[in-house]
Amino acid sequence: MNEERSIGLVLDEVRQAMGSRDYEVLVVDTNSKDKTREIAISKGAVVIDEPRRGYGRAYKTGFERASGEVIVTLDADLTYPASDIPALVDMLDAKGFDFITTNRFARMEKGAMSTKHRFGNWILSTTMRLLFRAKLKDSQSGMWVFRKAILTKMALESDGMSMSEELKAEAFRKVRATEVPITYRPRVGDVKLSSWKDGLGNLRYLFHKRFRAS
Repeated sequence: MNEERSIGLVLDEVRQAMGSRDYEVLVVDTNSKDKTREIAISKGAVVIDEPRRGYGRAYKTGFERASGEVIVTLDADLTYPASDIPALVDMLDAKGFDFITTNRFARMEKGAMSTKHRFGNWILSTTMRLLFRAKLKDSQSGMWVFRKAILTKMALESDGMSMSEELKAEAFRKVRATEVPITYRPRVGDVKLSSWKDGLGNLRYLFHKRFRAS
């Protein structure tokens, strides 16, 4: 939503990384008021309208429309390295994984995340390790590579920010999952997170999911 400053750069990086591989790019647009949509179309992406708000809702809509066997997710703000996509897809096949998530803290560039957000992520990731025994260091990362077929095994209920941690909790319990390091860069454009609201909501959701399902 409203990522006109970065969406073109992200799509250029994707195109350069993928080269001659067979792929599609879907951009889920939640009622942008700027030129995000027009720029994405000009770069060859398929733009999907999703008027319902919510981080998780946008991703679920994208999952439904994706036609490939492997899905890769990125934010539209240039924080995640699209250049890593081919290597991660190859790893998925070579090592027999079903789901790969990424650790932004391994190679985080200066200014990419505030101290407040680092602390919040530490609390959420620690809680997730304790509640779900998931061996990961970054429960909130938004770059994933996975086989679309595993979605039939996932019980994804959240339409909000907590869908990110919910997907990982499901994957580490039900399929062959791993976490790998990536470079994480400062975002281009305005931050859209509501830090305290989203953070506390994610924390509550972890406990809800863990003890509702037990």
